[in-house]
Amino acid sequence: MSDGTAARGDTPQGSLQQRLLDQLRGNPLLPLLLAGAAVVAIIIALLLWARSPDYRVLYSNLGEADGGRIINELDSRGVPYQLSQGGQALMVPGDQVHTLRLQLAEQGLPQGGNVGFELMDGQAFGISQFAEQINFQRSLEGELSRSIESLGPVSRARVHLAMAKQSVFVREQEPAKASVLLTLHGGRTLGDGQVTAIVHMVSSSVPELAAEDVTVVDQSGRLLSQPSGPGRDLDGTQLDYVQEIERAYQRRIENILVPVLGRHNIRAQVTADVDFTRREETEERYGPNQDPQRAAVRSLQNSADYQGGDDLAMGIPGALSNTPPGIAPSPINAPEEADAEGDAEGDEAEPPSRLRHDNVINYEVDRNVAHIQHQRGQVERLSVAVVVNYRDGVDEAGNPTLVPLGDEELEQIQRLTRQAMGFSPARGDALEVVNSPFEPTDDGLLELAWWQEPELQALAFGIARYLLVFVAGLLLYWLVLRPLIKRYTEAPAPIAVPAGASGKLLASIGDDEGPESGGEAKADGDAEPAGREGLEQKRRRKAGAYEQNLNDLRELAQEDPRLVAMILSSWVNDDE
Repeated sequence: MSDGTAARGDTPQGSLQQRLLDQLRGNPLLPLLLAGAAVVAIIIALLLWARSPDYRVLYSNLGEADGGRIINELDSRGVPYQLSQGGQALMVPGDQVHTLRLQLAEQGLPQGGNVGFELMDGQAFGISQFAEQINFQRSLEGELSRSIESLGPVSRARVHLAMAKQSVFVREQEPAKASVLLTLHGGRTLGDGQVTAIVHMVSSSVPELAAEDVTVVDQSGRLLSQPSGPGRDLDGTQLDYVQEIERAYQRRIENILVPVLGRHNIRAQVTADVDFTRREETEERYGPNQDPQRAAVRSLQNSADYQGGDDLAMGIPGALSNTPPGIAPSPINAPEEADAEGDAEGDEAEPPSRLRHDNVINYEVDRNVAHIQHQRGQVERLSVAVVVNYRDGVDEAGNPTLVPLGDEELEQIQRLTRQAMGFSPARGDALEVVNSPFEPTDDGLLELAWWQEPELQALAFGIARYLLVFVAGLLLYWLVLRPLIKRYTEAPAPIAVPAGASGKLLASIGDDEGPESGGEAKADGDAEPAGREGLEQKRRRKAGAYEQNLNDLRELAQEDPRLVAMILSSWVNDDE
């Protein structure tokens, strides 16, 4: 017996497994319980999947320090989170993104590695001027980086400042310079206006820093602050201003022509030449000479010099020199001959005379000083092109067709367009109105259907999740649970016992004589063969029938033991 067991490869472990299998087969309710538990687990997992929140990015490109602080804060609040993109993005339920950002910002998270003016709060007493200047520069760089990172397309920013160097000598003074390194989000770009805004923000925040000394570079090494290409001498704001002017004129033309022709029957395009040069003029005009009687006197200078014929006092100071004129000198000092000669000469000579008069008058000059500052961004010229579609009509056969507009209608459209655009011949404006049939094209501006609304689609996706769970549960019930329940819970009726199987069982059990007994089992209508040969044939037939009934009974017991048990139980009850 032991050799037969070893030959079959039976082991204690194999026998244990065999006993467990026998117990499972002997307990028909255990597979039903296992199947029901599996179905319930699957349904619960599907419900959890359907109720799982939609995770969205809370922060991306976080440093290790900031990521650890934020995760600790989320754990303390009991907020579920996920890490994606190789741990670079922190995701939380979509309905809590904005609330968590505000709450974390209140606590100063994330810090982003940029230190602002809070660096100045922890300075030690007696710090040197050089260290204080360095801390101030670092604080200013950190504040500028935070301000730039607040822009939508910018993920991270670094600012490097070279502060201005002051000196008493003009040649040794150095202006300030700045460099900005930007890390943009994936798929995002900065427009010219945004780059210009960053440049002006940095230059306005640093003393003695000009806008042209600010360099902006992205993470790919592309220089963003340098104009390149034709027409790039204008910054983004100026280009936007030109486009806004063109759109404004285009809207004016379309607003006045659409009620007359229809929205799909007109196309207008405006090109504006805008002068962005900044000019200042100062001129002085001098008028011609004016009437002296009516002119204003600025200055007057008079000079007069007069000399008469009387002798003036002269000679050496003394009694003779102080003698009044006209009195003869003493005869003692002047002899008579001299007096006579003197009288004769005095009568013949004329008394000396002199007159001089100078008069200088300065009048105010007529002067006109004008200081003119020309407006920047002034429209110098407008070029407008308008295309009008043919109108609907019918041909001679009565079929619908397109008919061109008349000359009077085109002239009326042209006059309306001139008034709408403010046509100015002195400015050199140009206008062209063309009547041509339009090709049928899709505008691409059709409104979304009601079933294409994002809110409705999100609601539909949520309902579809729960509907999928319901369908999966229904299929599991119909395909797994219902057949098992029907098989193990419903008791078969006695009339459902197959007649052939019952007859075989009765024949095999009710044959008391066995294959070797001398009893005879006669069937109705069967004729017994006579003689010794007949008895031998009858014995062989009974032996084959016994073996066949025995094999059928074994197969029936293996296939459906409950049926055999029920038949035996019914026999016992009948005997009682």
